[in-house]
Amino acid sequence: MEKRIKEMMTRFIEKPRLKNPILIEGLPGVGNVGKLAAEHLIDEIGAKKFAEIYSTDFPPQVFVNPDGTTKMVKNELYYWKDKDKDLIILTGDYQGISPKGQYHLVDDILDIVEELGTKMIFTLGGYGIGEEIENPRVTGAATDVKLVKEMRKYGVIFKNEPGGGIVGASGLLLGMGKLRGMRGVCLMGETSGYIVDPNSARAVIKTLAEILKIKVDLSKLETKAKEIDQIAKRIREMETIPKKGGEELRYIG
Repeated sequence: MEKRIKEMMTRFIEKPRLKNPILIEGLPGVGNVGKLAAEHLIDEIGAKKFAEIYSTDFPPQVFVNPDGTTKMVKNELYYWKDKDKDLIILTGDYQGISPKGQYHLVDDILDIVEELGTKMIFTLGGYGIGEEIENPRVTGAATDVKLVKEMRKYGVIFKNEPGGGIVGASGLLLGMGKLRGMRGVCLMGETSGYIVDPNSARAVIKTLAEILKIKVDLSKLETKAKEIDQIAKRIREMETIPKKGGEELRYIG
């Protein structure tokens, strides 16, 4: 009898008991801004992994560890409990590679966090502008007007661009979450979109920390930003990346 491979599988390490946890998503995307931000937050607050998500819509490969062993590509869920707030943080190796896979993955994630009591979502990503920027701003989108007004108090910029959209999990989590009665905000750091951008991730995390009223040390991201800046300068000298006036990137996520 032929055995069918499951399209999605979640392996729970533990099932934490949380109180109205806020979901924070940071998966690979433009400038890897969201992933950098989420992983930095996990490291700095000491969040604990409680679930691994595997999908047939991830690239068909394994990673090879330094010791020669292999590991499956996956998404991961972490939790952190504080006196007045709990967090769930989603990060991982990839997003789904097809529209159908993206929808299924997001739907499964929402099933998990809804059961744990999530009513609020923050998704993190990059806003590609096609040129380098020294002081990236944080742009945003939200599920309701009240949230837009609230986020503006923290300096988040809301651009009313015709035809604009948020591609991938960062957008779907807001849209599909709203259908379940969850509120949500997407925070996007301006980035060239050409290289990994810890400077943009730092701007996003700084804003998120202010909103959530938590303390996050940004020094490691600042060091990474300086290293990437040096690399970018060398690349510019080789004239392989235009400094200004490049074609504007329309993908956000």
